[in-house]
Amino acid sequence: MREASFNKSVSVADDLAAEPDGLDAAPAHTAAAEAAEAPEAAEASAAEVPPADSVTEAPEAPEATEAADITYDEQFYPARPKALRPIARRRQFFADRPSLEFDGRNAAYVEWLRNQAMLGDANVMARQLSGQASMWQNSYAHPNPRAAVERAPVWFTAYPLSFITRPGQSFLSALGDPELWDAFREIGIRGLHTGPVKLAGGIRGWSQTPSVDGHFDRISMAIDPVFGTEDEFRKMCEVAADHDGTVIDDIVPGHTGKGADFRLAEMNFRDYPGIYHMIDIPEEDWHLLPDVPDGEDSVNISPDAEQALQKAGYIIGRLQRVIFYEPGVKETNWSATRPIVDTAGKTRRWVYLHYFKAGQPSINWLDPTFAGMRLVVGDALHSLLDLGTGALRLDANGFLGVEKSAEEQPGWSEGHPLSEAANQLIGSMIRKVGGFSFQELNLTIDDIKATSEAGPDLSYDFVTRPAYHYALVTADTEFLRLTLRLAMEIGVDQASLVHALQNHDELTYELVHFAAGHKDDVFELNGQELTGAEVAEHVQQTLRERLTGPDTPYNALFTTNGIACTTASFIMAALGIQDPENLSDEQQAQVLDVHILLSMYNALQPGVFALSGWDLTGVAALDRHKVRELTAQGDTRWINRGAHDIMGTSPEAEASSAGMPRARSLYGPLPDQLKDPSSYARRLQKILAVREQSGIATSTLLDVPDVSHRGLLVMVNRLGSGDLQATVLNFSGQDIAGSIQSTHLVPGSSVHDLFSGEAVGQVDDLHSFFLELGAYQGTALLLKEGAKEDDGDAE
Repeated sequence: MREASFNKSVSVADDLAAEPDGLDAAPAHTAAAEAAEAPEAAEASAAEVPPADSVTEAPEAPEATEAADITYDEQFYPARPKALRPIARRRQFFADRPSLEFDGRNAAYVEWLRNQAMLGDANVMARQLSGQASMWQNSYAHPNPRAAVERAPVWFTAYPLSFITRPGQSFLSALGDPELWDAFREIGIRGLHTGPVKLAGGIRGWSQTPSVDGHFDRISMAIDPVFGTEDEFRKMCEVAADHDGTVIDDIVPGHTGKGADFRLAEMNFRDYPGIYHMIDIPEEDWHLLPDVPDGEDSVNISPDAEQALQKAGYIIGRLQRVIFYEPGVKETNWSATRPIVDTAGKTRRWVYLHYFKAGQPSINWLDPTFAGMRLVVGDALHSLLDLGTGALRLDANGFLGVEKSAEEQPGWSEGHPLSEAANQLIGSMIRKVGGFSFQELNLTIDDIKATSEAGPDLSYDFVTRPAYHYALVTADTEFLRLTLRLAMEIGVDQASLVHALQNHDELTYELVHFAAGHKDDVFELNGQELTGAEVAEHVQQTLRERLTGPDTPYNALFTTNGIACTTASFIMAALGIQDPENLSDEQQAQVLDVHILLSMYNALQPGVFALSGWDLTGVAALDRHKVRELTAQGDTRWINRGAHDIMGTSPEAEASSAGMPRARSLYGPLPDQLKDPSSYARRLQKILAVREQSGIATSTLLDVPDVSHRGLLVMVNRLGSGDLQATVLNFSGQDIAGSIQSTHLVPGSSVHDLFSGEAVGQVDDLHSFFLELGAYQGTALLLKEGAKEDDGDAE
C-alpha cells in the first residue's frame, strides 16, 4: 500500500506497477459498482487514502436512494437498471496545511490533484457503464437532425455569468423555476441551452484560478458552486421535462483549462501527458525556449522559436491560422511551460499546443493512451446520464486533428479527417445513450457537410449568419442568397442547422468558406466576379465600416474574428442610430420591427431556431468602461454580455451574482411583455405558433429564387405534408410590391398567409404571384394546389 506524505516522492514507475492499467482505481458510489469491484475497489480505495495527519477526508454526500431516482430515470431511461445511476465525483481530500512544493515531489499534492482530475472521473464512469444493457437501446451510427429538431425546435441559450436571479438564488435554480418554464411554453420555447456551468479556469498550488474564456476552459466535471449545485441541475432537467422541454449542456472536445489534469500532465504522471498535444523538450535544448516571466506558468513562443523547434524536430510548427492573435500576447499556437519536477524527480519543460488561449491546452485525439478521448467521452456521459440532460453542444470541435504538412507549409489543423473521426465517436456515443448533439464548427460549408454525415446531429449556422447581417446593413440579399444556394449545392440540409440570433460570442464574420477553403474560387457579387478571398474582405470591410467607428462607438471590433455587439446594438448601427441612450419612440419601434424580421428569417426555415436572453429582453451593448478590466487584454466580447433579468425578479440589481454589470433592456422582462400584444415576446409567439402548426422546422428547403427587389428574400420549402411553403422577407427600409417567382410553384395554386389565414393570391402560368410587403416586414405563405384546397387551412 502506498503511503502519501508531504515530503515523500511518488515514483510513477511504482504507481504503474501497483495499478498496471494506468487507470485511477477510485471507488464507484453505487451498489452495483461496489458489488462488481469488491474487494479490489476497497483495496484500491485504502491505497489512495493519505495519513490522517496529512489530509482530511471531506464528508461524503449521502448516496441517492433508489426511490428518489425511479420517476425521473424510468421516464427518460427505461432500460437503465434502477440501482444504477452513474456517479462521476469521487472522494475529495483537502490538505490541512500548505506545502512548499507544488510538483511531483509532493505526494499529497499529487493525490489532491488526482482526486479532482476529469480523467479519473471518466474512468469511474466507464467502469460503471460497461456491460450494461442500457448502452444498447438506441441507434447511433447516423445523425438524425429532424428527430433532434422535433424534440427541441426552439432554444433559449442562457449565459450563466449574465443571468440576473432573485437575491440568494443560484443560476441553476433560476433556470429550474416553473414560472420561467411556464413563460417559455407560452412563447413556444422547448429547449434550454445552459451554457458552460462546470468548474473552469486553472489550478495554481492549492488554489483555483478564474476562467480565461467564459468557462470554456473546463477543469472538472463538478458544477461550479457559483452557478448552483448538481441537485439544482437535476431539478432543472425535471422541470424542463414537465414542460415538454429539453436541457442542453456543453462539452469541450478541443481543450481543457489548466486544472488538475494539466498539472498532472506537466508532472508526467501516468496517462495524463497523453491528454494533450505536449512535447517534452530535453534540457540540452531549453535554449530554444523563452524564459517564463515571474508569476506566470507558461509563455507563448515567438514565430522564430516556433520555427526553431520545428527544425529541431519537436513540433509541427505554424498552423493554418492563429485564433485570438494578439501581438505580444499570442503570436503562435504554442507555449512553453516553466521547469517543473515530475513524480520521478526529473525536471521537465514542455511545449504545448493551444488553438485558443494559453490557458486552454489542446486535447490530443490520437495519443496511444487515448486519454483525451476517454476524458471527453466521460464528461459527455456524466452530463447525460448523471445530470440528466438530453443533448450536448460540442464547442470548438473542428480542431481535433493536426499533422505536419509539406516543407514550408503550415500544419494541417482544420478540416482534418481525425476531426471527422473524433466527432463521429462523440456523436455516436451521445446517440447511444439517447441524446443528441450539435456542433459549433466555424469552418467551410464542405467541412460542415463532412462532419454532419456521421458526427453531431446538428450544426450551428455559420453559413448564413454573417450573410443575413450583411443583407440588413446593405438592404441587399444577394450575398445571403449566394450562401443559401451554396449550402444547398454542397448538400447541407438546412434542417440540420441551428439558426441563431445572438449568442455569447461576437458577430462572427470570418467567412472561412470564402476566406480560406475557397479563397481562389470565383463568385459573382454586385455584378462583379470576385475571388472567395475578395468576397470575404468586401463583406467584412462593409460590416466594419457600418457597425463600428465614430458613428457607432457602442460596438467594437473583436480581433480579426468579428464585431462585439448585441442584436439590438447591431440593428441600431444598421439603422444609423448614433445615440442608443436616447432613442425616440419611432426609433425604438423600428428596432423592434427589425428584430422581429431577423427572428422570422431564423425561425421560418428548416432547422432549430435559437435566441438568447439578450434577444428576449432587447439588451443594448454595455458601455466599455463598465467592463474595462475584462476587455483590457483585447477581448471586447464582454460588451455584448451585459446582465439581464428576463423574469423581472430583481429590478434593483445592478449586476448579476457573477458581477456582470446590468445592461439596458429595450423590451423589459417576460412577464411584462406577455401582457402586451405588441411586445417582442408576443410577436415572437405568433411566429413560433405558425412555425409549429405548419411544420416549417422539419421541412426541406427547395429553392432560393432570384427576386424582383434587391432587399427581398424568398425561401421555398417542402413541408412534411407535401405542400409548398414560402417565407418572404423584406430586408430594406422601403415598402416593396413585386412578383414572387420560383419554378417550384405550381400554376393555379392558391396562396394563403399563414399568419392571417387569408388567401392573398394565386400562382400564374409564369410560376409567380404578386405580393406587397412593408419595410422590414415578412410573412409565411402556404401554397395549395387545386386538389388540396380543402386541406391544411391555417388556424
